[in-house]
Amino acid sequence: MDTTKRPINSHKAYHAHIYFSGKTKVIARRLYDLIAEKFNLQIGSFVEKAVGPHPCWSYQVIFGQKDFDSFISWLDENREELTVLVHALTGNNMKDHTDYAYWLGQEVELNLGVFN
Repeated sequence: MDTTKRPINSHKAYHAHIYFSGKTKVIARRLYDLIAEKFNLQIGSFVEKAVGPHPCWSYQVIFGQKDFDSFISWLDENREELTVLVHALTGNNMKDHTDYAYWLGQEVELNLGVFN
């Protein structure tokens, strides 16, 4: 039984962290460029190292409740083999990355120790 929590639109603001590796870097860059072209959202740097709680290379997209439905459905259809962490931005990092964390693709264990 799949227990991965799928994204739900119940907060005002979100991050989507698109995870990639050396093997999937080309796919991730193509998706990055498509997001920039198709959506008027804030996209972070293309980071080729683990940062914070994220154990994989990644970039983030910041978006709000009004863009949630269109962006998440488009992202799920276009992410190919990439895993995406979607989490709320409530000001509580631990809750945002646990209780309010959702996945497109394979769930990845986060390094939550950075919040202690």
